[in-house]
Amino acid sequence: MTKLKIPEHSSSWKGADLEIGAVVAELRALRLRSLEDRQRRDKPPKLPSRKVLVGIADGLRAVLFPNRLGLPDLTNESVDYYVGHMLDVTLRDLMVQVRRELRFVSSSEPSSNSDRERAVVITQEFAQRLPRVRSLLESDIQAAYEGDPAARSVDEVLVCYPGITAITHYRLAHELHCLGAPLIARMISEIAHSATGIEIHPGAQIAGSFFIDHGTGVVIGETAIIGEHVRLYQAVTLGAKRFPVDEHGSLVKGNPRHPIVEDDVVIYAGATILGRITIGRGSTIGGNVWLTRSVPPGSTISQTQTRNDVFEGGAGL
Repeated sequence: MTKLKIPEHSSSWKGADLEIGAVVAELRALRLRSLEDRQRRDKPPKLPSRKVLVGIADGLRAVLFPNRLGLPDLTNESVDYYVGHMLDVTLRDLMVQVRRELRFVSSSEPSSNSDRERAVVITQEFAQRLPRVRSLLESDIQAAYEGDPAARSVDEVLVCYPGITAITHYRLAHELHCLGAPLIARMISEIAHSATGIEIHPGAQIAGSFFIDHGTGVVIGETAIIGEHVRLYQAVTLGAKRFPVDEHGSLVKGNPRHPIVEDDVVIYAGATILGRITIGRGSTIGGNVWLTRSVPPGSTISQTQTRNDVFEGGAGL
């Protein structure tokens, strides 16, 4: 039996020996039981790597904004070469991760040509969508600059604002979600969530000129739809009111259950908006409002107006 020798001076262990082999055996038994429960004993999952995806997300951000997020000494003559090189390296890494996801979903053998070919197609189509992503992000950055009197430049917005970091990851992840790589998309969004405290499901549909001010605690669910020129403040939730179940008692997944926010809406800090309701164009939702009913265009909703309403359910992605 393999033992880990604990130093005699360790007050925590008091000189005891830890039998590593026994721990390994117990962990192996639990692991095999889990694989059997998921019918994967002979095909252990090889998921995409979060560590690699962190590098991919950073690489894509540098491709989109090379002068501000790329190398510090780029010149007009070298920037295109840098973008081309970074794009080639990053897309190759992404293709490997996409293939991992496809193989995991299909449970195919590592040499499967179908997964390889589909991974190539997804990666190529994703690359073709990057100019559109860049255009959307330009509108988001401009909206943040115009909407925050503390912003001194669009460059400051890009490199300092957590809302822009989260939106950048979301816009990249959304394209991958739509192209058939939802697990990688979710992982990329969660990388930003960990860094910013802003959670945006990659399945959400968000138009341009989107601004999240401050941002910590913002939650945007999978089926939310957000129009142009929408502004959210910290701790806003666009969540689900209730979760229907099927005849077996399992949650029904994928059904529209999150709000629709039309153009030119402002939602202030701490507001909780639940269910498949519509916030009409040009409306303002006040801070700490709890809302589960649609409001017409041009509405101003405050705590006073919703104080006596009784709601049920909770929020979720």
